[in-house]
Amino acid sequence: MAGDPRAAFVPPPAELWLEIGFGGGEHALAQIAAHPQAGLIACEVFEPGLCSLLARLVPEGGEADAPLPGNLRLWDDDARALIQALPDACLDRVFLLFPDPWPKARHAKRRFVHPANIAGLARVLKPGGEWRVASDDPTYQAWVSEMLAGQDAFDAPAPAAARPQAWPPTRYEAKALAAGRRPLYWSLTRR
Repeated sequence: MAGDPRAAFVPPPAELWLEIGFGGGEHALAQIAAHPQAGLIACEVFEPGLCSLLARLVPEGGEADAPLPGNLRLWDDDARALIQALPDACLDRVFLLFPDPWPKARHAKRRFVHPANIAGLARVLKPGGEWRVASDDPTYQAWVSEMLAGQDAFDAPAPAAARPQAWPPTRYEAKALAAGRRPLYWSLTRR
């Protein structure tokens, strides 16, 4: 899939999107339903998330032969490995929604929004492509703002305090709002 990612879809999609850490899969499923012209590679390393998404797609008893939607492919390993293997400028859009904040300072290197990962995304995202980031964690929000201020590959306007209209809601976002945590939403454009 990584060498020629469009070839993993039949038919090849008009646009290629990547979701990093899809959680329960509700956002990925909303995106493929709303955008059948886009091929979405959905990455998740945790089995509960993979099982949650697959349970929504595969009827009970159909596990052996139920096909995935034609515009969805799953990657069950670290998204960074996939990004390293992807060709330059192959993605049109990337989603990183409510990632683990790794709140302790000694864990900062584990955060996805990190200079090395920003450079990797800049390589695989087409000029004009969009990178969407959302977080409800104040530590991660501050970190994202700091990391984006120190890079020059993306236009990075101030984050929105309300989910933009075109963004489907997520289960995690609903939990954050119910608990009184205020998410921020970044929409970055590849220069």
